Amino acid sequence: MEDEVDLKVKLILAVALGGSVVLLVWLYNVMVVKTHRLRLKLQNQGIRGPSPSFLLGNIPDMRRIQTQAQSLQKDDYSSIAHDWLSTLLPYFGKWRNEYGPVFMYSTGNIQILCITDVEMVKEMSLHTSLSLGKPSYLSKDRGPLLGKGILSSSGPLWAHQRKIIAPEFFPDRVKGMVNLMAEATTSLLRSWESRIEREGGVVADITVDEDLRSLSADIISKTSFGSSYSKGEEIFSKLQTLQKVMSKGIIGIPALRYLSLYIRQSQTLHSNILKFSVSYERYLPTKNNKEVRKLEKQIDTMILELGKQRMEGQHQEQDLLQLIVEGANSCSDHNGNSLNFSRDRFIIDNCKNIYFAGHETTAITASWSLMLLAAHPDWQAQARAEVLETCKGSLPNADSLKRMKMLTMVIQETLRLYPPAIFVIREALEDINIKGILVPKGMNIQIPIPVLHQSPELWGPDASKFNPERFVNGVLGACKAPQAYMPFGLGPRICAGQHFAMTELKVVLSLLLSRFSFSLSPEYHHSPAFRLVVQPEHGVCLQVRRV
Repeated sequence: MEDEVDLKVKLILAVALGGSVVLLVWLYNVMVVKTHRLRLKLQNQGIRGPSPSFLLGNIPDMRRIQTQAQSLQKDDYSSIAHDWLSTLLPYFGKWRNEYGPVFMYSTGNIQILCITDVEMVKEMSLHTSLSLGKPSYLSKDRGPLLGKGILSSSGPLWAHQRKIIAPEFFPDRVKGMVNLMAEATTSLLRSWESRIEREGGVVADITVDEDLRSLSADIISKTSFGSSYSKGEEIFSKLQTLQKVMSKGIIGIPALRYLSLYIRQSQTLHSNILKFSVSYERYLPTKNNKEVRKLEKQIDTMILELGKQRMEGQHQEQDLLQLIVEGANSCSDHNGNSLNFSRDRFIIDNCKNIYFAGHETTAITASWSLMLLAAHPDWQAQARAEVLETCKGSLPNADSLKRMKMLTMVIQETLRLYPPAIFVIREALEDINIKGILVPKGMNIQIPIPVLHQSPELWGPDASKFNPERFVNGVLGACKAPQAYMPFGLGPRICAGQHFAMTELKVVLSLLLSRFSFSLSPEYHHSPAFRLVVQPEHGVCLQVRRV
């Protein structure tokens, strides 16, 4: 009997040992061999970059450089400087100076080719092949939020989703949504007027970004979910909670998660945590992961309920939800081949993507716009005069929005200084030649948008200043290389909702300017922070007065 027990113990130990060896070999192959091969292919073409450490890549360097930059920064919240990249993400400037406009670096096992050369950006913008896609880690590590929707998918699946969703955001379709946008915004106007009344009838200090988030959710709900607005609002609320819960844990830690977490809470991240195989951390039964799965299940159920109602013909609105439901029933490529994507997942993932893309980013841009107008009363006065002259006391419509040139310039300049997304990110799904550089399959390509948006060589010596006048002749007249202006991305994967976003921003800002004037509150502390998007760390607190 003892011999039999000993044999079982030895077998278990042998299996455990064998599994450990296999795991170590796999880790070595992924973390060392594969990454070394990718880097070597670029090094042989003259591409350089900082030397990565084992497992963590250049993350320790990034943390050290940022700590040094922060130690030199003066905590002067009273001044408003827009060159936030030099303190928020200072390693890009340092590495660009050391290694040139094209360099590579590493975040763990993710190898990144960073491009700030405008000629390469131009060539990428013209690249229509499906061999340039979104990094695979997006659908894995951001699965509960993005799944394999239009934001995170690649290849034929992305092409099918783009074909279904993009037409809903064409200019002619967006024109029909202006009234809904204005209707939602008038509710906010009444709320702020009541707030001013309660605080004495003259002025009120309002943290506008929170209200603008709610407004943006209201607008995307009404325009995308039609009569199902109330249910859409509940879905958005739970998705917002899911986003916050996911930000607390280390769920996969791709390149952007590394950056965000190290900027926000690096003191809590110890190397012994990171050395764990982060690719599997999201499967552990932690409290945080359990909450993520619970929310994900609730959201999926609610979205499917809406989809089921549409499939059963309970509602026949020709809105985005209807198009997504119809597109889910024909999930195949242009040759008729199945994309192996279930109808349910198509509906769930793309509804989530619409929220993520169309809610937070637009609200943040509206917040930055009001802050900049509050800090520059001359531009605020000019924009308000244009709105009053154009609308003549009526609500804005598609025709009046076209005539708001001054307001358009203000929004364009806001998007230049505070772009909604901080990076354009792609993955080479095959070997790709970009301006003479052969980018190997598996390499991530990254364009740091603020580097190009604030380049004095492209925009002039006032590149870090707020000057909407530069857009008086459009983007072509504002920048030496218009491809360097990319607030909505670039190339075939440029944001499908850019017309929707610009229209929403014009409607919201024109109505707010027609009713209120804005100045910076003494409580406002200008401190841009990186939270996947660049947002005001302490909120945008403004003094709001009736016009």
